[in-house]
Amino acid sequence: MSTHEVTAPKRDVYERVTSQIINAIEQGVGNWRMPWHTSGKFAFSPINVSSKKPYRGINTICLWAAAQTRGYERGEWATYAQWQERGAQVRKGEKATTVVFWKFANSGAETQEDGEEHTASGSRLLFTRGYSVFNAAQVDGYMSKPDADAPIEERIDRAETFFGRISARVAHQGNRAFYSPADDSITLPPFAAFYTPVDYYSTRAHESGHWTSHVARCNRELGKRFGDNAYSIEELVAELTAAFTLAHLGLSSEPRPDHAQYIGSWLKVLKADKRAIFTAASKAQQAADYLIQQAEGTTEVAA
Repeated sequence: MSTHEVTAPKRDVYERVTSQIINAIEQGVGNWRMPWHTSGKFAFSPINVSSKKPYRGINTICLWAAAQTRGYERGEWATYAQWQERGAQVRKGEKATTVVFWKFANSGAETQEDGEEHTASGSRLLFTRGYSVFNAAQVDGYMSKPDADAPIEERIDRAETFFGRISARVAHQGNRAFYSPADDSITLPPFAAFYTPVDYYSTRAHESGHWTSHVARCNRELGKRFGDNAYSIEELVAELTAAFTLAHLGLSSEPRPDHAQYIGSWLKVLKADKRAIFTAASKAQQAADYLIQQAEGTTEVAA
């Protein structure tokens, strides 16, 4: 095993990852920009250079946070050994970012899906492994081919088609955006009330995230896990669901100042519970997968 590959007790991995995300949240408090609020080159899921597949769940948040904190402009990541396999060299002194994979006794493969979820569903957790990965900006000898991003107009059209295929009932009226569990419907201000189309789809993705919580869909119940903090954690799950879904569509996830009231609660929970962000990210990835499956009949594949 490479010296840049870290196997550690579960708690150590959870603490390292949670600390990374807490630091990123605290840096963005002043302007409500959280590590999952992406734009520009970050409006896509980070990918693994070797597999060419996107990272998922908690790993997506970790890599977004590191990229924004350190100013990386590329979304390509790999372990020290994987960069060497491609003829590249991580520069001396570069700081790694931790990503997490789980392995189970009934499978030889590793997964990015939260071990807590699998253990609850009957799969026996074997161990948790944290990998140290480095961004393309941290290596010498690697030249990626620039991606030909679709024009923003095409991405907007794709988003309109995407959300149009989701079976949620949506009413455009008033000046508030919310999901009503009582009648299982989403209310949004009219399209023209938003500053930009991206603002509209960012808000619609967030409320669609809440919509997935219904018992007939993802059946998301957070009360037993988070108690009095369940409401604010549901807001975090919806935020992350929107970020994952919009990254799939190549659109920015825009900050909403009205969510600033939840930041203190999120930080309190994350500082007290090192597994909380893992649970929230896992629930959000499940919700994003549900939306993508309904809209496109496919889901993202793990790196």
